Amino acid sequence: MGNYSSMLTQYDIEEVQEYCNNLFSQQEIVSLYQRFCQLDRNAKGFISADEFLSVPEFAMNPLSQRLLKMVDGLNFKDFVAFLSAFSAKASTQQKVQLIFKVYDSDGNGKVSFNDILQVLRDLSGSFMSDDQREQVLTQLLKEAGYSRDSFLMLDDFIKVFGSSGIKMEVEVPVD
Repeated sequence: MGNYSSMLTQYDIEEVQEYCNNLFSQQEIVSLYQRFCQLDRNAKGFISADEFLSVPEFAMNPLSQRLLKMVDGLNFKDFVAFLSAFSAKASTQQKVQLIFKVYDSDGNGKVSFNDILQVLRDLSGSFMSDDQREQVLTQLLKEAGYSRDSFLMLDDFIKVFGSSGIKMEVEVPVD
């Protein structure tokens, strides 16, 4: 993509649109680029974990540490690709793939009981004890036909979440 410090060219915009399966309009790509430039305080061409933490909604998210592993060092194209899962036009499968990556923090392609337990710990904080979390998770997995020793794969997540009507959209402000 052209010189980072310059404005996006029409070619750049179309390239990013294609890279992200046309989930964002050209105007939205330009707005996202402006936001990217604001976050990239040192104009390095990528956004660091610390720069992501400057976004209050991101910093306050109980899963921010897991998300940081996914977003640290993103260039503009990858930044838009990451955000595309939050687009209203994104498919349920794209949204579920992002959720799966959040749970699969080691990136081994499977989610264990402990992976899910850690997310529950992040989400519930001190409102639940570890014993309560384990009981709830064990029962939930049992009801879904899994055991504590099961590993959930992406297909399992798609099966479970695919019919849930997941809503995880963000609006891209267009100037």
